[in-house]
Amino acid sequence: MADLQWYVVRAVSGQEKKAKGYLEGEINRRKLAELIAQVLIPTETIIEVRNGKKYTREKIFFPGYMLVQADLTAAEASAVILNIPGVLGFLGLEGKSKIDGVKPTPLRPAEVKRLLGQVDDEIEKGATMQGSFLVGEIVKIIDGPFVDMIGIIENVFEERKKLNVIIKVFGRDTPTELGYAEVEKVE
Repeated sequence: MADLQWYVVRAVSGQEKKAKGYLEGEINRRKLAELIAQVLIPTETIIEVRNGKKYTREKIFFPGYMLVQADLTAAEASAVILNIPGVLGFLGLEGKSKIDGVKPTPLRPAEVKRLLGQVDDEIEKGATMQGSFLVGEIVKIIDGPFVDMIGIIENVFEERKKLNVIIKVFGRDTPTELGYAEVEKVE
């Protein structure tokens, strides 16, 4: 049975996905799935509204780092990881050559749960919204049945990413609960 533990691998910032792809290809090619079980790049999806249009993008939680679940008691596993283009080494070990006889420190189980739990929470929540809203701000509704209407923010529910917005419907003030992605600030 493999002694799988989580390690932090340093990668060239901006090249994490490419390094992950190379590493997964090498794992499949050499049939090392029992020694290197998972390679993760913790990310979250961000929705931004610019000029009335929604844009989604992925944001990496820890630029320049990947999480690898591996059994480093086998020298082949660490050699494969360290010889991938874009990989700089294990966190805590300076340079690739220092792996000889020195095993990198694995993440503690509590750290792994926190990191993986954070990623799972982001997946469950869906996309998060970039930017903040303040009570009293004027917003334009860009999605839903009240599209193109203007309203004033009455309450902000940061944890739920929702707003209470007062809009005029048939000349009456009507409170409406909207998500961050359904409105944009009027400047």
